[in-house]
Amino acid sequence: QSQLVESGGGLAQPGGSLRLSCAASRSIFTISTMGWYRQAPGKQRELVATITLSGNTNYEDSGKGRFTISRDNAKNTVYLQMNSLKPEDTAVYYCNAYYFLGAKKTNYWGQGTQVTVSS
Repeated sequence: QSQLVESGGGLAQPGGSLRLSCAASRSIFTISTMGWYRQAPGKQRELVATITLSGNTNYEDSGKGRFTISRDNAKNTVYLQMNSLKPEDTAVYYCNAYYFLGAKKTNYWGQGTQVTVSS
C-alpha cells in the first residue's frame, strides 16, 4: 500500500489551472517535509516546490509566481496549485515526503500523476 497517493492531474489549456493533491499516511505526514517533483519525457526528475512542517515554502524558478504549495495538517494532505500553466509544465508530477532520523534520510514517493498542458 502506497504511503503517498496523488490525484488531480489531467489535461489543461495553456494559461489554465490545476490543483494536485497528495494524501499521506499520518505517521509520515506529521514528521516530514513534503514536496512536489516532476519528470518530463526524456528529462531527469526535478524539484518543483517543498513545504516544511512549520509551513516554510521553497520554489524552484520554474514555478515561482505561478505555483503554490500548501499543506493541510488536519487532512494529512499537501497540495500544489498550478496557475498560468505552460506547455513546458507537461510532466508526471510526483509527491515526496522526507524526514531525518539523526543523519539518516528517509524518502517516500507517490506513484505520480500526469499533467498535460496543451491546446
